[in-house]
Amino acid sequence: MDAASEPGTLSGATSRRRFIAGTGSLLGGLALAGRATPAGARSGPRAASAAPLTDGARVAALVIGTGYGGSVAALRLAEAGVDVHMAEMGMAWDTPGPDGKIFANTTSPDYRSYWLRTRTKQPLSNFLGFPIDKAVPRHTGILDAEEFGGITVYQGRGVGGGSLVNGGMAVTPRRENFAAVLPTVDAAEMYGTYYPRANAGLGVNTVDPDWFETTECYQYARVGREHARRSGFPFVFVPDVYDWDHMEREQAGTAPRSALAGEILYGNNHGKKTLQQTYLARAKATGRVTVSPLHKVTTVAPAAGGGYRVTIDQIDTEGNTVATKEVTADRVFFAAGSVGTSKLLVKLRATGALPRLNDEVGTGWGDNGNVMCGRANHMWDATGALQSSIPTAGIDNWAAGGAFAEVAPLPTGIETYASFYLSITKNPHRARFTWNAAAGRAELDWQTAWKQPSIDAAKTIFDKINAKEGTIYRTDLFGAYKIWGDHLTYHPLGGAVLGRATDNYGRLQGYPGLYVIDGALIPGNTSVNPFVTITALAERNIEKIVATDL
Repeated sequence: MDAASEPGTLSGATSRRRFIAGTGSLLGGLALAGRATPAGARSGPRAASAAPLTDGARVAALVIGTGYGGSVAALRLAEAGVDVHMAEMGMAWDTPGPDGKIFANTTSPDYRSYWLRTRTKQPLSNFLGFPIDKAVPRHTGILDAEEFGGITVYQGRGVGGGSLVNGGMAVTPRRENFAAVLPTVDAAEMYGTYYPRANAGLGVNTVDPDWFETTECYQYARVGREHARRSGFPFVFVPDVYDWDHMEREQAGTAPRSALAGEILYGNNHGKKTLQQTYLARAKATGRVTVSPLHKVTTVAPAAGGGYRVTIDQIDTEGNTVATKEVTADRVFFAAGSVGTSKLLVKLRATGALPRLNDEVGTGWGDNGNVMCGRANHMWDATGALQSSIPTAGIDNWAAGGAFAEVAPLPTGIETYASFYLSITKNPHRARFTWNAAAGRAELDWQTAWKQPSIDAAKTIFDKINAKEGTIYRTDLFGAYKIWGDHLTYHPLGGAVLGRATDNYGRLQGYPGLYVIDGALIPGNTSVNPFVTITALAERNIEKIVATDL
């Protein structure tokens, strides 16, 4: 199978040494109402950003969240001459800890690792029969393990959102699957313009196949490939946002180890190109974008003089509110992630702040069909003590069995003789967020039993591999005698679905000037890792908004 036909790759694969080419910045556009000067008539970017959000301020555009959708919106609005303020609930992640590193190691979680928890909640809760979670100080750490009735949702917390904690697999869905992902969106436009633009903006590139064949740190992936191929499954390389030159130098011992030091779950100190290095860096360089970390939006309501009154709690690193600010925004972009945006919107509707939001708000939420498992290999199939934490490839059985499985690392620092996988599956179940007034919180009605279609889809791959190889599933990773990691998702999607809760470009029904621009727009599944699709959809939507609303 050639690179251009593999799932997750773009037509006409490029060299790993250069970014995938895309279209340029948005052209033209006017500033928000009341700012009549065209952006193109200005002298250029300002020398520095304005001050952080202050109580009583009026802002042209407020973006809630700094993840993929929010970062795209901030950049493109700023390029159109609009001053943008971004409110981010998490930390800035720009100050080293006592060990001289900004981010903690995956194998040694500390105060930096979890969002306001006193005990870790690691996706792999057990190893070799022993529980591995431990006590940590309560802190506004980088990974939120948010627990609902039937599922734990892992989310990045900080400037850069999910880009801080994901594995960086920058996968574009197969075009033939796209209609099932976003049925109201023109596929030709997405694949001709917005996916290339997103990949260029994110700095997507690919591993050198020749280096992959020999490097120690991807022995685990080569073992996964051979098992897949012997069972008749396509094994496909997919793009990523890691600096592969840095990765090769890590292996050679000429650069500080990051991916090769197991850094992934709690941030990556060196090689990964997060939004801090891509979209957000470009947005800040315009001089028109200000980011206020540790600022949590609690209320959005129409303002008497036009625009929207937004209430924001400023918190400290223990989660305590230290100040409450009220600002007025001409326009508000909800980009707090699928869960954050959905929870806020259902609250605003139920409490009467935005009562005209329609009944679709809170619906269509899904887990991208995430389910995990491990396999115990024979002694002659060692997977290596040194494993890069950045996955590069997967097993494709989407058409036949409804599953695409990442060949994932298990970077323990010891030989485990284990193959580990995160599957993305065609799971039809969708959940709904509702507001519990008595408890004062949003709740999700997901049921753990709804994971069974995901398990069944994953089994179409791994039952066959186990039968072929004479191997068994690991039962010591997710609890005692438990095969499947069916209690979690890394890929929350939906809750404010495009064309249902919003119009076809993310405008919230009933409230001009309010927009959703993140993964909440996507109804529950993308068939692959979702962040490239979230980015591309945001590029599409903000281009329309700049052209027609400003």
